[in-house]
Amino acid sequence: MEVKMKKKRLLAITLVITLFASIFALAGCGKQKEASNNDEYNGKLVFDHSMDLKYAELFSVDYYKGGYKMITITNRDEDTAITDKQSKILVVPDGMKTPEDVSKDTIVLNGPVKNMLVASTPVTSLMNASGCLDNISLVTYDKSSWYIDDVKKAFDDNKLTYVGDYKAPDFEQIVAASPSICIYSTMLTSAPDVAEKFKELNINFILDQSTYEEHPLGRVEWAKCYAALCDKEDDAVRMYDEQAAYVDKISKTEKTGKSVAVFYITSKGKLYVRNADDYVAQMVELAGGKYIFDDLNVGKTGTQTMEMESFYSKAKDADYIIYIWSLGGKPSTLADFTGYSSVLSDMKAVKDGNVWCTTPDFFQIADTIGSMVNDINKMMTSDSSVNELTYLKKLK
Repeated sequence: MEVKMKKKRLLAITLVITLFASIFALAGCGKQKEASNNDEYNGKLVFDHSMDLKYAELFSVDYYKGGYKMITITNRDEDTAITDKQSKILVVPDGMKTPEDVSKDTIVLNGPVKNMLVASTPVTSLMNASGCLDNISLVTYDKSSWYIDDVKKAFDDNKLTYVGDYKAPDFEQIVAASPSICIYSTMLTSAPDVAEKFKELNINFILDQSTYEEHPLGRVEWAKCYAALCDKEDDAVRMYDEQAAYVDKISKTEKTGKSVAVFYITSKGKLYVRNADDYVAQMVELAGGKYIFDDLNVGKTGTQTMEMESFYSKAKDADYIIYIWSLGGKPSTLADFTGYSSVLSDMKAVKDGNVWCTTPDFFQIADTIGSMVNDINKMMTSDSSVNELTYLKKLK
């Protein structure tokens, strides 16, 4: 009986060893097969598929066998004085060789890309929302300029270094840090000498084109572009889907029938309103409202200066006012706001107590546009007891 038990135990042990050996062998075969597949495409660009995009039109990401990625950015005509019509970035995965047939104009980077310089707060916000903040080392805004908590903490943890204003960066500091690539907004066209210096020093740079996307969610979708640099595409997709869900939900509800004026007044007394196709104007429409200046410079984004009399004539009956707090004077009360001009007191929105200001971070973050649209909708549909939302605050 005891001999039989020993034989059974021996058989069981043998079966377990055989099972584990088979598992390890299969795992090894899998790894060998994966390595073999990579070897087949090492140093070659064999197209596999393209990134799925819904609204973004100014960038694309093509994926190739073996893990290669080609990012293509379409630049504005105005940018061609400092860059090409297209900017291309080839991300080469770890352990793979750079293909020999890559164009000399293509920026070649080892992925995941780290040690980047980012000279744009919206781009930083998109990268932060996709888990890419650790891939940024250098910025052109100091800690006091930021409203994003994760960015401020990164400064405290000595993970981010301020290298000076984007128009006059510390080139010695930048050269010493040796960034893999610099990501600038198109404002770099106003400082062509900086672009020329980058070229002279062989420092890679690209221009973010997210602000020129036609649809507000196109801006959010640029997170996928930068996530491709960092191998964080899944995080970017989750963030984008969450923001798109806000807009999709509101689009299925009835229009509010409420009109909204969006503007600000500078410290020098100049009044600026958003053009008809600016993304903030579109956000009002997506939120179920009617932008009061929907016929102003149709087809154009950005802002337009306007005399107070002309502004009042058009906007006096607007149901709501959204005042851009961070760009204009920074009123704390309704009395501060009406102090800019006596005619403001006669506006319907002022009389009804429907003057709202954007929060300081409104233009610093691009990853929450869906949430902002949701706030604008709540502004128009909530009762008078609601005085503060995530990105809007009522002046009283």
